[in-house]
Amino acid sequence: MLKLIVGSLVFLSPFVFLLSDARAQTVTSTGPTSPITEGQRVFACTHSFYPYVPNFVRDLAASANIAHHQVIGVSMIGGSRVIQHWDVPDDKNKVKPALTAGMVDVLTLAPLTLPDDGIEKFVQLGLDHNPNIRVLVAESWIPFDDLNAHYWVAPKIPIPQKVDRNLETAEGLAKLNAPYIEGMEGLVTSLNQKFGKQVLYVVPACQAVTLLRTKIMQGEAPGLKDQNELFLDPTGHPTPVIMALAGYCHFAVIYRRSPVGLPLPKLSGSSQVPNFLDSAVNPDADKLNNLLQQLAWQAVTSDPLSGVRQ
Repeated sequence: MLKLIVGSLVFLSPFVFLLSDARAQTVTSTGPTSPITEGQRVFACTHSFYPYVPNFVRDLAASANIAHHQVIGVSMIGGSRVIQHWDVPDDKNKVKPALTAGMVDVLTLAPLTLPDDGIEKFVQLGLDHNPNIRVLVAESWIPFDDLNAHYWVAPKIPIPQKVDRNLETAEGLAKLNAPYIEGMEGLVTSLNQKFGKQVLYVVPACQAVTLLRTKIMQGEAPGLKDQNELFLDPTGHPTPVIMALAGYCHFAVIYRRSPVGLPLPKLSGSSQVPNFLDSAVNPDADKLNNLLQQLAWQAVTSDPLSGVRQ
């Protein structure tokens, strides 16, 4: 089963969630960790879990009085691996010219599965034209809550018509996520070693989502009682709650500062699921948004490869 996602990796203890102390001693951040105050030029290569992130982070930067933040471009391919963005024909490829022109300070990638040769290719091209570029890789929540049903890797496996995410436990989520997290961070560590410095950083959206789902299980998420209401469909496309959470994680890694206290940027919701960040729907929307900011900061500062410290 696991070879579908991360080759020969094995499951860790089901109680593993964020990096253990032992891993933290071996997986380390070697680059500077002080907050970034200058606006960054950002290009995003994404799939359908994250297309809102560029504008969300732009708006957060503005509200944080960070001047000159720029969205240089977005390459959006539904259900994509990073290599698919690399393989876009030259006459349609937007990210390669931006990198070649040295216009990008931060490149965000969203690798769903491993291995993915596109990550290393983009890092090399970016470094060739901007030695200070940072490349961020988002660790995503697992589609369907089921490694076996990961249809981007195994298209012959039927896509479930319904997923009841309330059946999962915190320990079960840890077991589900562990191979993907281990594989991603192992790849990031090895590539940073290959390039001789930390150029790749992790955006731990997966861990932040698990923190939130655990809060719901414990009855500690203001206005939220059902984990299914975090997602639009069995695949796991995000509602505004998860969109905000993942957006806060990206902002925290890009600028190495907490999003706590910043106003919530506008997000496009869906009629399929209520927007629990809307005070008309959830009287505790402000409290929920504050919790999302705190959880994003907790996840980011707990991951040694985010480049962020409290």
